[in-house]
Amino acid sequence: MAPDRKSIKQIFPVLHMTCTSCAVSVESILKAQAGVTNAAVNFASASVSVEYLPDIIPADGLQKAVRSIGYDLLIETGSGSAETLEEINQKNYERLRRRTIGASLLTLPIVVIGMFFMDMPYANVVMWVLSTPVVLWFGRDFFINAWKQTRHRTANMDTLVALSTGVAYLFSVFNILFPHYWHERGLHGHVYFEAAAGVVTFILLGKLLEEKAKGKTSSAIKKLIGLQPNMVTIVHEGGHQMDMPIEQVKVDDIILVKPGGRIAVDGMVISGSSYVDESMLSGEPLPVLKKEGEKVFAGTINQKGSFQFRAIKVGADTMLAQIIRMVQDAQGSKAPVQKLVDKIAAIFVPVVIVIALLAFGAWVLFGGTNGFTQGLMALVTVLVIACPCALGLATPTAIMVGIGKGAEKGILIKDAESLELAKKVDAIILDKTGTITEGKPAVTDIAWLHNDDSPKAFLFSIEKQSEHPLAEAVVNHFGIMDTLPVDYFESVTGKGANGYIQNQPWMVGNRRMMQENNIQLADQLLEKANTWAGESKTVIWFSNMKEALAVIAIADKIKDTSVEAISEMKRLGIEVYMLTGDNEATAKAVAEKAGIAHYKAELLPDHKAAFVKQLQSEGRIVAMVGDGINDSTALAQADVSIAMGKGSDIAIDVAKMTIISSDLKKIPMAIHLSRQTVTAIRQNLFWAFIYNLIGIPVAAGILYPFTGFLLNPMIAGAAMALSSVSVVSNSLRLKLKALD
Repeated sequence: MAPDRKSIKQIFPVLHMTCTSCAVSVESILKAQAGVTNAAVNFASASVSVEYLPDIIPADGLQKAVRSIGYDLLIETGSGSAETLEEINQKNYERLRRRTIGASLLTLPIVVIGMFFMDMPYANVVMWVLSTPVVLWFGRDFFINAWKQTRHRTANMDTLVALSTGVAYLFSVFNILFPHYWHERGLHGHVYFEAAAGVVTFILLGKLLEEKAKGKTSSAIKKLIGLQPNMVTIVHEGGHQMDMPIEQVKVDDIILVKPGGRIAVDGMVISGSSYVDESMLSGEPLPVLKKEGEKVFAGTINQKGSFQFRAIKVGADTMLAQIIRMVQDAQGSKAPVQKLVDKIAAIFVPVVIVIALLAFGAWVLFGGTNGFTQGLMALVTVLVIACPCALGLATPTAIMVGIGKGAEKGILIKDAESLELAKKVDAIILDKTGTITEGKPAVTDIAWLHNDDSPKAFLFSIEKQSEHPLAEAVVNHFGIMDTLPVDYFESVTGKGANGYIQNQPWMVGNRRMMQENNIQLADQLLEKANTWAGESKTVIWFSNMKEALAVIAIADKIKDTSVEAISEMKRLGIEVYMLTGDNEATAKAVAEKAGIAHYKAELLPDHKAAFVKQLQSEGRIVAMVGDGINDSTALAQADVSIAMGKGSDIAIDVAKMTIISSDLKKIPMAIHLSRQTVTAIRQNLFWAFIYNLIGIPVAAGILYPFTGFLLNPMIAGAAMALSSVSVVSNSLRLKLKALD
């Protein structure tokens, strides 16, 4: 049997893309390769996320495919690749800036002559001389890229610019060299050097502004990457200290953190103590006390104290590295609305070329004596004003800013789809322990049958085997005790645990577990259990196979922010539900304190998932919030799944959003962020579509029969440039909006 092939997912920077049509071409060629299971190009970040089977097609095979259609992939891996990309982008930006300045200096006198001094001697020749370097040198990339696209039977934004400026320039040259051609027909051959040069200059300027604005959309990633220090102080045996690059740090190295220093990798404090600012990861402003046994995370900032910690996770395994990877993946993912835009972009350029030719033909047929020249200008203007870039930037720039802003606030969003869908959530399900409550249960009371606590060593030994938070509370309550050998141990999900010690069966669990095993519950213990349950405490029982020997009360405090967060969710029109495996009385008390009208108690994990399904069958868009392994089934079923960051790795892995600080107030913030981002996307798409729907017909001359108005190609070039810049600027406005 053939071995299972494992796909890998990587993000590669894409070079030489100039518009959305380019993105569609790159995506299509990659999807067509054997071994590629999926590919998604983000034009705004100039990157592609590819899921592929490396044993069928290696990374350089992907690069070869992309190069075959005139683009390139940057496939270097490691820390150097980001620097290489940064250098490439910076060089491209500087090159674009020089070209824009050079083109502007030459275009200004051309426009002045064309508008005010057309009658001066040799005016046409002067404009020809000045416009030639603008069109053929500063604008040469448009022609080079258009030729590459033509060779591969595709078309993009460069095709439109090259056709429009090329036609205007060549027509003008023809009119200077062969003026008699028009004179013999009783016409005057106009030149349009100012239009050709002006279009090149305005589009270069637009691209320059666009690149600058696009750079700001990925500022969240740059901030996160900048959180790691380059050097760390390693403490060797005997106390010897040595500075070394962060890349050389290994697991179990002892690292010294000085006052004001950044923590380099994830680890655990082994000596000393200090307050650490974790706001860059959690969004919480208050520093957190770190003492021996506490975890510290890469990228956080030490305050005034000093401590040593042991490295637990280094390199790509640190929480900061995982956050960066998650944000990059999310920023590169596509919102559902983008699929429609991609389909339009794929046919946009060919449709525009057809419209331009139809406009030219209509002018030639019905435009009278000047029909040919006006038709030519209409053709040029239509080609220039059409802007697939605005369409292509509308969604990804808003997604990048929205997800980046979420990351800065401690809200990690894994993909664009969940960010878009969060806006529609009308029902939210909250797990109790660790979500509404602090998740740090502690024993408050314990009652023994006949006041006989002699079996406590058996209780301690069984609970020591369990990883459940309630079991941990019992173990912590008894402190340091000798454990007895456990011959057999079984955890019963949602109920408790049982085991054999000294050839006798013992059981710890909820009341249902006792009843299912026909365990006798003494009245004195039942009375205590009912009293404690009424005080919103969790009650667990300890028994042998005959009768209950003890009843234990465990309390888990409701988080200070939970009540406020739940109130805000209800204000947003979201119905709030609480699901828990805890007993009815405790669940009712917590729900009342938290202000939750709907709750269900004593649920197993599959019951939670079934309840999510039930709400979905009623047409609800359901968000599920949880932090434990037992929540993972329900999280996977929900439309929008949210994990609390201090919960289990499985819950975080399944969920589409993660709240790093475990503060429920971040959930209304995530809903607000979703609403703001979707609003920005809709605004961007509206203006991009309206711009093209109005601009292209006006450029073709549709208003001329009624108003005598014809659009100047230079103005069309400026409008095209501004359309992309306005879309990106509108997305950047998201950064300024409050999340409440």
